[in-house]
Amino acid sequence: MDARFTAEQEEIRRTVRELLLKRCGPEEVRAAVRTGEGHDGGLWAALSEQLGLPGLALPEAYGGVGCSATELVLASEELGRALAPSPLLSTSVLVAPLILALGTERQRAELLPRLASGGLTAALAVPGAALATALALTGDNGSAWAGGGRAGGVQARRVGDGWRLYGEAGQVLDGHSAGLLLVAAHAGGYARSRTLLFLVRAVTGETGAGAGAGGGAGGGAGAGAGAGLIRVRQTSIDETRPVARLELRDVEGELLGDEVDVDVDVDVDVSADAGARAGVLSALAQVGDAAAAVLAAEAVGAADRALERTVAYVRQREQFGRPIGSFQAVKHRLADVYVRVRAARSAAYYAAWAAAAEPCAEGGERVGGLALAQALEALRVAAGEGIQLHGGIGFTWEHEAQLYFKRAAGDESLFGPVHRLRGRAADEAGVFTVDGPGGQREVRG
Repeated sequence: MDARFTAEQEEIRRTVRELLLKRCGPEEVRAAVRTGEGHDGGLWAALSEQLGLPGLALPEAYGGVGCSATELVLASEELGRALAPSPLLSTSVLVAPLILALGTERQRAELLPRLASGGLTAALAVPGAALATALALTGDNGSAWAGGGRAGGVQARRVGDGWRLYGEAGQVLDGHSAGLLLVAAHAGGYARSRTLLFLVRAVTGETGAGAGAGGGAGGGAGAGAGAGLIRVRQTSIDETRPVARLELRDVEGELLGDEVDVDVDVDVDVSADAGARAGVLSALAQVGDAAAAVLAAEAVGAADRALERTVAYVRQREQFGRPIGSFQAVKHRLADVYVRVRAARSAAYYAAWAAAAEPCAEGGERVGGLALAQALEALRVAAGEGIQLHGGIGFTWEHEAQLYFKRAAGDESLFGPVHRLRGRAADEAGVFTVDGPGGQREVRG
């Protein structure tokens, strides 16, 4: 395997970094998160029209660039360095691959070119706060995280030739402003429980509805949303990743993929029914692995930038007549952060290579979750050391250091935590067995 990047890949990295240096400084980030959309529309247009980032990993047949997850990871690393708020993660990393994998040809032809152009943004909505579970990052996604036939979650029922959805989903990335929602809902009743994905189209031009003026919790429903759909922007740990709560009250939805009869009182092919359910869960797991590689690269970029800022500060901050960076204890702490960042970058790049090499292989190697765990830990340590070594100013809201710490905490809340990501990786690798006395876990070997 040649681990070097091609000239085209390096050009993607350089171009994205140059654009972000011009248009996404700390003040621009603060201004963007306080808009109704939660991101800078002008920057998103530039990323879409000039660089083609939303369609970077989509096939050319659907308006994409035709690159792999590796190129998307390189671009995301630069976005992480700047903490750039954008709907790229929700639109191009989570939703677009699911439509590509599960959608009908009509759905792909209708939606993917619009997503690739950046003209349409999308969000993946799962019940409660189960995003990490749905993507199989912290556990098996075959459990009843979408409702399980009981009260709670999001339920889907067939009405005539269509579907109606009702329930609630929280912590939906960019859910308050996305023009297209991909909702995971439970269908089939308790006896034939399964999770299916449904497309819910929101009325265009309603982005930002319900968002508070200060970028925090929304004060009301998305007025322009479809009938029965209420969207409220929530307060989040990391303002650069806006989240929303969705309430679905008899909302019309379109099944993603071919229609599957889930009525319990009719005779259906049970094996085909189980296959459809397995296909959804497998697709979510595949997308989760690739998304973990992208998130790991973002965290690595943020950690690297936090380290750079800290090194620059300790070189100029003087104590006892000399820069504090000259003290051995400070050097040791920063050296430890440097090693963590380098190791996390290697893990993220390998995860991207693995996702791009065999993205659809059944039972293939999935290392995205482990790479994400290492990257989030590196970011948390880098941001924490940066705050401490900046001294009193590092704790202030006016300083940039706290934004990186919030990114680490926010990503762990949405996609982690680190110990569960590693636990899932250990289970998949078969590190533990249950063959010991009494059925307790034992370490293999």
